[in-house]
Amino acid sequence: MAAPLATFEIGRPHLSWGLFAAALALALVASPRRAACGAEGATAAEPAVEQLDLETTDGVRIAAWHYPVPAGTKAVATVILVHDIEGSHNTVDQLARSLQRAGCTVVAPDLRSHGASGARGDGGPGPRSDPDPRLLKKHDLEMIAAAAGGRLREQSSVRGDIEAVRTWIKRHSDGSAIDIDRLCVVGSGLGGTLAAMWTVADWNWQPTTTGPQGQQVRALVLVSPVLATKGVSMTGPMATEPFKRAVPVMVFAGSKDKDSVKLFDQFKRLRPREWLEQRAGQPPAKSPQVEELADASVFLVQFDTSLSADKLIEDPAINAGEQLKAFFQLALARKPR
Repeated sequence: MAAPLATFEIGRPHLSWGLFAAALALALVASPRRAACGAEGATAAEPAVEQLDLETTDGVRIAAWHYPVPAGTKAVATVILVHDIEGSHNTVDQLARSLQRAGCTVVAPDLRSHGASGARGDGGPGPRSDPDPRLLKKHDLEMIAAAAGGRLREQSSVRGDIEAVRTWIKRHSDGSAIDIDRLCVVGSGLGGTLAAMWTVADWNWQPTTTGPQGQQVRALVLVSPVLATKGVSMTGPMATEPFKRAVPVMVFAGSKDKDSVKLFDQFKRLRPREWLEQRAGQPPAKSPQVEELADASVFLVQFDTSLSADKLIEDPAINAGEQLKAFFQLALARKPR
C-alpha cells in the first residue's frame, strides 16, 4: 500500500504559502498510513454528473463530464482533469469525485480517439468509427493541447481538446460554482505532458484592451508525467516562463516513475530555493534550500507503490483529492508572478 501524505485542513484564507510549505514538510516527515474509508469523511450526496458535448476547431467531437459542486456553493477550484493515453474519464472518475467531495468543480474530458469522443474525420456527433488511441500521431497529440490563432482567444482558429473544455468553463464561469479565475489543471501520464503544453498555450495569450485572455492556469499537477514520447516532449514547456518560475507545480509519482524524478530535478534547477520533495523510501530532503524556504512553488511527492498515472491517483490509499485540494488552496492564495 502506498504511504500517503497527511490530509491538510486549511480553513484560514490568510495562511501564507510559506506556512503551507512548512506544514507540507512536517506532513512528509510523518507520512502516516490511513484507512481510505476515513480519508474524506461522510459527505452529502454529490450533485449529478453532467455530460458535455464539445467540439474542436478541426471538427473532433469531444465528450466531457462536469462534476459540479452543490448549488449555491463556491468552488475551492475549477479543475480540468486530463487522463492518460489509452484511458478515459472513467479511469480518473474516482479522483474527479474525490475532488468534487473536497469542494472542487471538475471537468474531465475523453481526449480524441478515447472513450466517447471522436477522432479526426468522424464528422461530429452520430455514428463514428472506433478509433484506436494507440494510432494517434504527433500532430494529433499536439492538437489536443493547442490553443492559438488570431488576437482574440474566443475566436481562435486553433482550439484543441483541452482548449474546448476551457472555452466551456469560460462561457459558464459565474465566479462561484464555476470560476475561470480559479483554474487548476491535473494531467496524468502522457496527459500530464499534454496538460503542460496546454498551460504554455494558455500563458501565450496576450491581454487586449478589454483585459487578460490567458495566464488563467493557477496551478498544475503532473501525475507520472512522460518526458518524451510519440514526438511530444516536456522540453518545450520547461523552457518557458510558466515553468521557469510562474506556475505552482506538484508532481505525483510512484516508485518506478523515473521520468517524474528527472523532471522534478529540472524544476529544482529552475527554482533552486522553491522546492520540497519526498522520495519513496527516503526522509524529506533537509537541504538549506528547504530549511530556509519562504515561498515554495514546486513539490515532488513520490509514493511507495508501483502504481503509475491514472492507477496511482485512483488508489484510495493516496487520498489524492484532499492532497490536491490543499495544494490548490495555497496556489490560489499565492499572488501570480
